[in-house]
Amino acid sequence: MTLRTLVSSIALAGAVLSPAAFAQQKLVPAQSSVGFTIKQMGVPLQGQFKQFDANVQFDTAKPETSKIQFTVNTGSATMGSKETDAELPKATWFNVPAFPQARFESTAVKALGSGKYQVDGKLSIKGQSQNVSVPVTLTQTGATTIAAGTLPIKRLTFKIGEGEWTDTSMVADDVQVTFKLALTGVGKL
Repeated sequence: MTLRTLVSSIALAGAVLSPAAFAQQKLVPAQSSVGFTIKQMGVPLQGQFKQFDANVQFDTAKPETSKIQFTVNTGSATMGSKETDAELPKATWFNVPAFPQARFESTAVKALGSGKYQVDGKLSIKGQSQNVSVPVTLTQTGATTIAAGTLPIKRLTFKIGEGEWTDTSMVADDVQVTFKLALTGVGKL
């Protein structure tokens, strides 16, 4: 093997294994959703975020090397009521002018078998950060991979609902965040 062939082989291997190899992985927003469920006076209420984005570098052969970054535009929260939707961006709730995005960044990905993964990372909302562990299930249909899961959080940990809204008899502290992310470019599971 000549030096030129060796250098070319190393460069090709580097290109295949580098993060640029994951550049084809894309979120398909039209097929994706991020929602939340909270109880107000014991009654479950549902909402959703209409704008979000993800930067995914998922290696199906070595999931532990994968990286996931996910952002949600907090100003896109809606619960389907004009009055409630007008309150959500205010300082008491999401404080959108000061904190326009919530962010999740992975620190570890672990395969659990049968298309299930544990994704650990840091969740930041409204200037507050917490380490979380997110159970994710991956399924594939054709060229589309669906990453789905539910993450329970405590809203008061992130200062969502301050002042009189810290009373959990009115609005429960427990929030269930659900997501279904459609991705293209992920390798065969």
